[in-house]
Amino acid sequence: MTQHKRRIARPKGLIVLAGGLTLALGLAGCSGGGGDPLASEAPSETAASGAAETIVVGSADFPESSTLAEIYAGALNGAGIPAETKLGIGSREVYLPALEDGSIDLIPEYTGALLVGVDPDTELVDAGEIVDALPGALPEGLVILEPSDAENKDAMVVTQATAEKYSLESIEDLAKVCDQLTLAAPAEFAERVQGLIGLKDKYGCEFKEFTPIGDSGGPLTVDALLKDDVQVADIYTTTPAIEENDLVVLEDPLQNWPAQQVVPLASSQTVSDQAVEVLNKVSAELTTEDLIDLNQAVSGDQKMDPSEAARMWLEEKGFI
Repeated sequence: MTQHKRRIARPKGLIVLAGGLTLALGLAGCSGGGGDPLASEAPSETAASGAAETIVVGSADFPESSTLAEIYAGALNGAGIPAETKLGIGSREVYLPALEDGSIDLIPEYTGALLVGVDPDTELVDAGEIVDALPGALPEGLVILEPSDAENKDAMVVTQATAEKYSLESIEDLAKVCDQLTLAAPAEFAERVQGLIGLKDKYGCEFKEFTPIGDSGGPLTVDALLKDDVQVADIYTTTPAIEENDLVVLEDPLQNWPAQQVVPLASSQTVSDQAVEVLNKVSAELTTEDLIDLNQAVSGDQKMDPSEAARMWLEEKGFI
């Protein structure tokens, strides 16, 4: 049996989409000095020229999103722009309305999944085409900033034993035996184009059973896979458990999951040009390997808090 390795595409050379947002914030002053860039509360004093509103950075309900939110907030605070986090808001169906109603101002997103979320009929899979399409598809008042090279996709993952038993290397192989296997994934996977709908339409894959597990491919999902309670699981490609447990990521030749670059999604009314500049610098530094390392720190044996992992990255990259 051929050794299976994770394959993660890295599109390069994408342009900045959002320079020059509405300047709705006054420039924050660095009063007092020595403040903690990762503190959850923004500084109580600002420059005499006027107070700047605190940017609220939200996250979805999985560790990588929380860590990215802490990175964004930490980089902003490190640049003197007041920011705090509001973690674990929920799925895209929950946090997009939160952005629109002003409950949060900024959140880490993934380009392909975001486009499908706002334009379910899209068939785009190319990184550049997705980025070009997003500005016209987003709700009014929301913008994406510069995408990073870091990418994290959903993937169909099996154990080595299952891969060998059914000769699985790709989802095309999986489609031949889907009706014999049970899939674990978040509940919303059943209704998403990039979930069961796409697997059926593109590959003709219909599983014997679907087991909803709400940890977004986390420890509960991995445990169910290793115990053979399920034979296939939807797990993010940057999950450290893939390498730790010698799991097999099945190739997706028909691209049920398009390019998924990490990108800041922001409110154009509350995120200033200065903040955009800082966040674009974060995107320029962030890599797929960084995501894997950060996830290992948070979800591996260290059990580091997302804010601690974010601090580690920000210090290494010179943001704080």
